[in-house]
Amino acid sequence: MLRNLVTGIAAGAVGTVALNAATYADMTLRGRPASGVPAQVVERLAAKAGFDLSGDDETTRNRKSALGALSGYAVGLGAGAAYGTLRPLLGDVPLRTAGVGLGLAAMAGSDVPATALGVTDPRQW
Repeated sequence: MLRNLVTGIAAGAVGTVALNAATYADMTLRGRPASGVPAQVVERLAAKAGFDLSGDDETTRNRKSALGALSGYAVGLGAGAAYGTLRPLLGDVPLRTAGVGLGLAAMAGSDVPATALGVTDPRQW
């Protein structure tokens, strides 16, 4: 079981690096700025936990940005860990199907909190 967990975490790390590389390539090609959504999610989650990250000074902005990026790693590694742990229980589920399910779960791990906190609205995408 530990081996499956570690393998899943490693796969989550690879997927996270691939997503970050694709994101930065897109930003480079289109000249678009980084998304502020992760930092906004962090700010709202912190407020719900009783921490104030609402300031707009440079230090606070940098903290929110860093925590937002780290939350992406947490989602990616967490999804990989869950998959590594659950994959043996999935039996004959084809690898492609399991992979699509994992991708959807990872996207939900970031999009659902952002939507629930009112930071983004998927209907506007």
